[in-house]
Amino acid sequence: MGSIRLDRYLTEFGVGSRSKVKELIRHKRISVNCEIVNTPEHKIDPESDRVSVDGKEILYQRFEYYMLNKPQGVVSAVTDRFDQTVVELIRSSDRKGLIPIGRLDKDTEGLMLITNDKALEHLLLSPKKHVDKTYYARIDGMVTDEDIRIFASGMQIDESITVSPAKLKILQQAEESEILLTIQEGKFHQVKKMFEVIGKPVVFLKRVQFGPLELDENLTPGEYRNLTEQEIERLLEFK
Repeated sequence: MGSIRLDRYLTEFGVGSRSKVKELIRHKRISVNCEIVNTPEHKIDPESDRVSVDGKEILYQRFEYYMLNKPQGVVSAVTDRFDQTVVELIRSSDRKGLIPIGRLDKDTEGLMLITNDKALEHLLLSPKKHVDKTYYARIDGMVTDEDIRIFASGMQIDESITVSPAKLKILQQAEESEILLTIQEGKFHQVKKMFEVIGKPVVFLKRVQFGPLELDENLTPGEYRNLTEQEIERLLEFK
C-alpha cells in the first residue's frame, strides 16, 4: 500500500472526518509508534506503523472477506427498510464499506461473499470472467437426461431474456428430484425461471459454490467466517 497521510488513514478507518482528525491531533490524542503526532500530513506505513487514538490502536486491515451461509428471509443488500440484510449479519466488523457480491433471492439460502473489496466485486460479476455459480436444488418433478440436454443448449426464460448453456447434474431422480446446476450468469430469478420453462418448479434452492469458493458445510444458515488465506489467494487470482 505504501505510505499515506495520517489524516487520510484515520478517516478511511472511520475515526472521523478530516476536520475531526485534525482536532484530535491538535489535542495530542493521536500517536504513531507511541509518539504524539502534531501534523495531519504526517506520513505512515499502515502495514508497519502503530497508530493509536486515546491509547487505543487502530488496527490495519485493508480488506475484509467473509463467507456467509445466507438464511432464508434475509435480503442481499447493505440496508433495507423492511428486512434484515446479509451485511447486518456480519457482527464481528463495524461493517464500514462491506457489500455482498452478487445476490440471492430472499427465499434462497447459501454461499455469499461479503467484502469491502469493490474491485473484486466488479471482476467476479463481469460477464467476461465466466465465473461459475453452482446451486443445489430440490425440484418438484422428475428431472431427466432430456432436461440436461435442454439446459446445456441454453434457453429463453421469458420474452426478452435468453440464458447461456448451463450444466445440470442429477443427484436423485424422483418425484422430488435433487440436482446441482452450474451457471455463469446471475439474471433475476434465473434458476427458478429455467425450471419453470420445463414445468418443474424449484422447491428449495441453495448456492453451494461461487467461483473458487465452496460453501463451508460447518456453517449453518446465518453463520459466517473469515476466508482463509488460501481462499483469498484463489479469489485474488481473478485480479
